[in-house]
Formats: sequence, C-alpha cells, structure tokens
Amino acid sequence: MTNKPGIKSRIALGIAVLIGLMVFYWILTETGALSTLTNKRALREWVDQLGIWGPLAIIAMMVMAIVMSPIPSGPIAMVAGALYGPMWGTAYVVIGAEAGALLAFCIARKLGFEAIQHWPRIRPILHWLKKDRSQTGLMVVVFASRLVPFISFDAVSYAAGLTPLAFWRFLVATFAGVLPTAYLIVTFGEILITADSRGLTALLLLISSITLLPILLRLVWALHRKRKKRPS
Repeated sequence: MTNKPGIKSRIALGIAVLIGLMVFYWILTETGALSTLTNKRALREWVDQLGIWGPLAIIAMMVMAIVMSPIPSGPIAMVAGALYGPMWGTAYVVIGAEAGALLAFCIARKLGFEAIQHWPRIRPILHWLKKDRSQTGLMVVVFASRLVPFISFDAVSYAAGLTPLAFWRFLVATFAGVLPTAYLIVTFGEILITADSRGLTALLLLISSITLLPILLRLVWALHRKRKKRPS
C-alpha cells in the first residue's frame, strides 16, 4: 500500500510531461518554427545567421528532436555538416544526440520503470534482463539500433529506460553507435541538403549498410565457425 501514492504521483508527473511536450510541439507548429526545422535550406540559413551561437543551437535542437519524437533530427545533422564541417559538425551532433538520448532514457526510467515492475507478467522478464549476459545483449541491441538511421532513435531511448539496462551501459552503447552514423551523415551534409528524396533515401541506405557491415561480417564469421565445429 505504501507504494501506491508514489506510483500515482509518477503517473501524474508523466502525464504532465506528456502534455507539456504536446503543448510545446503545438507552439512550434503554430509559430512556423517546425517548418523551419524540417526545411534543410531554411534551417541552414537560420543557423548561419546565429553566428557563434550556431553550435549551441545545433546541440539544443538535437536534444529537442530526440526528446520530442515528431521532430526529425536528420536535417539538423545535415546542416551541422554543411556549416561546420565533418569534425566539429560531428562533435555538435553527437553531444546533442547523446544528451537527448540520456534525457529520454531518464524520463522513461524515472516515470515508467517502477510502474511496470508491479505487473506480474513483466516482473520475470525484468529479472532476467538484470543478469550480466542480458545486460550485454541489451547493450548490443542499443548499439546496433544507433547504426541504422531508419530505426527511431527516440523510441529506442525511451524503451531502454523501461528496461533494467544500466545507465553507463546505455551511455556507452549510444555513444559508440551514434558516432559513426553521425560522422557519415555530417560528412555528406552538403550533398544531403541538395539531394532530392530519392537521392536522400539512397544515401541513407548506403550509410546503414556501411555502419552495419562490421556487425554482419562478425555474425557470418561466427556462424561459419559454428558449422566448422559440428561433427561431420
């Protein structure tokens, strides 16, 4: 009985956070700011006009895009590459993406994790996920998901917060996964901004194949070794 008020307060806080995000999204839509965020050329001109505040704007927008799922982060990363080059553009994008992912993870962990532990059917799964081997598996899943631009970065961050995945494991997996993907998107930033929808899709597919190639090769090699060990 002592836990019920705590759960109710967390649910109420979660609803308040959700309403707050919806109101903020409505404000972005009504003021026209959302259309700027989704227009690569307009966004580039706006960030360029900010001067020395441009990098901070890139970081803040990346955080906002990850915490608020409807806002796309792709155009922001492309603009960062076009304006600041591969090295600094990647740094700003990675900082923003990591901060946004950690914020989404913490929101889900603080507001939702304790509540789902009271579900009898979920409790055994959570107990199994707390084991070291399962923790490593969750870490690999988070890492692999960061390598594919088409998998929702935001959804993975929130979902990870509802699992027992350790905070430091999530931090490391996210950083290791987002770094190569961000670098490739930022490096092709100028091309991506001028590309049409077909060209953009082709380049994103190329980025996915490049970033996932090491994992696929390792899986193929592991399967090959297992087949060799089988008795003939």
